[in-house]
Amino acid sequence: MKKRSAVIAIPAIISAVILAVILIFISYARGPGREAAGKASSDTQSQAHAAEESVEEQETRTVRIIATSDLHGKFCPWDYALNAESTSGSMAQLATAIAKYRTEDTILVDAGDTIQANSAEIFLGSEDVHPMILAMNALKYDVWVTGNHEYNFGIDTIKKTIADLNCKALTGNVYDRDGNPIADGYTILEQNGVRIAVIGMVTPNIARWDASNLQGCSVTDPLEETRKIIESIRGKYDVLVGVFHMGIENEYGLANSGVRDVLTKCPEFDVMVSSHEHTLIPSMDINGVLVVQNKFQAQTMSVIDLTLEKDSRNVKSADTDRSSEGWKLTSKSAESVTVADYEADPAMMELLAKYDARAREDAEEVIGRLEGGSLVPEGTESEDAERGSSDSNNPENGSEPIPAALTQDTALIDLINIVQMHYTGAAVSASALSGEGTNLKPGDIRKCDTAQIYKFSNTLYKLHMNGAQLKKYMEWSTGYFKTAEPGDTAVSINEDFPTYNYYMFAGVNYDVNLSREQGSRIENLTWPDGTPVRDEDEFDIAVNNYCANSQLLVPGVIYEDGEQLPVLMEMDVHGEIGGIRELILDYIRNVKGGVIHPECDQNWKIVHTSERDANDNAR
Repeated sequence: MKKRSAVIAIPAIISAVILAVILIFISYARGPGREAAGKASSDTQSQAHAAEESVEEQETRTVRIIATSDLHGKFCPWDYALNAESTSGSMAQLATAIAKYRTEDTILVDAGDTIQANSAEIFLGSEDVHPMILAMNALKYDVWVTGNHEYNFGIDTIKKTIADLNCKALTGNVYDRDGNPIADGYTILEQNGVRIAVIGMVTPNIARWDASNLQGCSVTDPLEETRKIIESIRGKYDVLVGVFHMGIENEYGLANSGVRDVLTKCPEFDVMVSSHEHTLIPSMDINGVLVVQNKFQAQTMSVIDLTLEKDSRNVKSADTDRSSEGWKLTSKSAESVTVADYEADPAMMELLAKYDARAREDAEEVIGRLEGGSLVPEGTESEDAERGSSDSNNPENGSEPIPAALTQDTALIDLINIVQMHYTGAAVSASALSGEGTNLKPGDIRKCDTAQIYKFSNTLYKLHMNGAQLKKYMEWSTGYFKTAEPGDTAVSINEDFPTYNYYMFAGVNYDVNLSREQGSRIENLTWPDGTPVRDEDEFDIAVNNYCANSQLLVPGVIYEDGEQLPVLMEMDVHGEIGGIRELILDYIRNVKGGVIHPECDQNWKIVHTSERDANDNAR
């Protein structure tokens, strides 16, 4: 027993010695250096923790896309047709807005219709860089896609425009006379390590609108071209973006001429920048794709934010065969920015100063004469036409006379409608008074004076409709007037019905009987030869783009949901000339030889019950 106890005691002694040594070492270590050593250990741990956080932060990345389109020559905040300030949008204001929203991880793209309108055509054909392109270069755009109006001036103009650009030009469905693409169909940009593939296409309807400028060229199906590109770049991008100068829906029934058709068959897209229609779409979803669209002349820009997380799969890089980690899109959002909220950038204004001066000088050019009186005879405010209350016989009701151009046919409205019918070949035309003081007086007519005839920068549309649709459109328009009470001889206006929604028609004869309720006011509706307009009659009508897109081509305004709508035949008719103002100018100078006279056919009138009965008896 004692022998066994001795054996057990030996390890105990050894353990005691080891413990003593450890205690001595710890005691020796206690001193000035211990706190520093402890701090170093703590710092190392903090650095490791920070590194871990940094790795976690790098797992998510954000890329921003700023998109513009349909800038239509608005380089400075000035409307050269009006020869007046216009701060609704411009490249100079975009410069300020872009500076606010641009981040280090931003790409800037534009969807075309850039060098046409707002007198921008005067800068074509010179060796100088077009002011719109100069501004885009200064703003460091990454991608530009041709719009349909670029083709108004021929392939050579497009090629010069592309050569003057400092960014990547895209258009994958137009080939020149030698069979070469006028631009690439796609590009792949890298931003913060994220590879963004951008595909650019233009509406194939340029083959319809600019056939003479595209002789020998080939315009192909944008969907087919897009599918080829997607297949060729599969695995080489993290985000797929479309920048298409195409509206949402097909035009003329041509398949794949609207982005809806393309996105239905190309679910690979993450974002689509649509354009061409000038309709504001801050954000919408088509087949899971985020779609945006801007107004025209730089009134808005789209800001799109994409959030991505690291994709563990290895994918091939866009420019090499090496493998690299990809990024998976996890969220996307968009907002529309109103450019009118931003002041013009001084540096951009200075850059564009010489172009601005030249365009203002051009606005003063005399293009013809008006002889024989004003388009609206002066002093013709109707004593029978008053605003507001239908109690128009009461002088204390605050009513004021309204211009005769709203209550009777005038040479002003007739000129607009004649111009619209001339350039569209339509049988009927509708136009509204663009300003209650709008008129043109005898004397020289300058370019900018066309704004005295037509104030707005609308473009011209041609639609196809039938007699029943026309009558419903006309009845809706008469909502501008209140129903006359028995014994009333005055015309009373609905203040909540905008003047620009009250249309006057040419190509048909008609009466507006204000003793009737809206919906049954249009009477004696006939063709110029006296033949009644029948519900089943079919014909083309000329209207402005606002009327077409806001009232005639959408349900729920004039026509009810499910009701047959008029058919769009052509938008931006003679866009190579410009909008309606420019067409009026062209008509005066080139069709009428520079001299016009007031011409009014008195094809319509407002009547009350007593007048209607008298007219019926006379007939």
